[in-house]
Amino acid sequence: MQNFQHITPPLRLYHGPDSLTHLGRELDRIKSQRAVVVCGDWLAKGPLFERIRAALGARCAGVYGEVLGHSPVASVEDAAALLRRVEADAVIAVGGGSAIVTARAASILVAEGKPVSELCTVTEAGGRLRSPKLAAPKLPQFIVPTTPTTATVKAGSAVFDPASGQRLAMFDPKTRAQSVFIDPEMILSAPRGLVASASINTLSMAIEGLTSRSHDAIAQGALMQALRLLAQHLPQAARADDAAVRGQLVLAAILCGQGTDHTAAGITTVLGHAIGARHEIENGTVNAIVLPHVLRFNAEAAAAGMAQVAAALDLQRSATQTPEQRVVETLASLFDELAVPRRLRDVHVPRESLPETTALAMGDWFLKGNPRPVREAAELQQILEEAW
Repeated sequence: MQNFQHITPPLRLYHGPDSLTHLGRELDRIKSQRAVVVCGDWLAKGPLFERIRAALGARCAGVYGEVLGHSPVASVEDAAALLRRVEADAVIAVGGGSAIVTARAASILVAEGKPVSELCTVTEAGGRLRSPKLAAPKLPQFIVPTTPTTATVKAGSAVFDPASGQRLAMFDPKTRAQSVFIDPEMILSAPRGLVASASINTLSMAIEGLTSRSHDAIAQGALMQALRLLAQHLPQAARADDAAVRGQLVLAAILCGQGTDHTAAGITTVLGHAIGARHEIENGTVNAIVLPHVLRFNAEAAAAGMAQVAAALDLQRSATQTPEQRVVETLASLFDELAVPRRLRDVHVPRESLPETTALAMGDWFLKGNPRPVREAAELQQILEEAW
């Protein structure tokens, strides 16, 4: 028998056409009277926002409608300034991963009263990573997702610093969502390409979680079910706009987000971080390009987990192919069906940028979770060269 602990944070989830009717009640539970909505300008200026405003009623104290992709520091600081100015007592993120992260990160800045540079994980001498304790109470978080993103149930907030080209990661369990509202009209508002990219990111995270060195059977069960939902519904979502299908993808993202809290990430996640924001590419697109190469790199170290991935994807046993080979072949077929770019050059990543990308990736917190230890930068450089 192995020792492990599995602590599940509380979450109140509402799914379906009536979900937004519960938003006001949830705010009343915490006696909120000054909630602020954080979203993109397309939503703040569009007709869908009236549904959010109607659900909030007089409880809405303000709207930050200028969320930007990858949550740049300046945008987060602007959101934090609004939260302070209106004396917000709750935050409602409406949108995808960038809106959710911006809301969380802004809440951290307000509570801690320090700049991101003093609150983020840093690399100390000798390569040791240190994450500061963020002790101040945080504003309650509520989420109305428009994309199937794992950010919905996470506690980390990674913001992008354009000046350095780095992601600055802050972690605070007190910023987890108290309630999530999966509304059909909201999840139908996202373009198909964005839904596919977010779901590929979920797929990649689930595979990395299952192939990690974790032995948490509860987390593994959540991740395997996430993969089953993705395999069943992702191809359908690429062909038609169906609220029920997208709702299943959101549930897959939530299962994956919860499951990967108890496992580890790896090279695919790290390279998504290093490439995505710097080159303005969705993380899911980067994941699709590098994942097959990472799976080959990890094949021997992750054999047991790869068998679980194959089982979740309902792949038949083969006398001539390993689980890793069958999974890579299946992913290639799926990515072809989704018309996802297959090489870094196809998304305009310059080859001369690969050494700098490698250097950034080597300092990523998540790299230590890869099932096969990465001992030299040359190993990541080789994966990038193969993917280019």
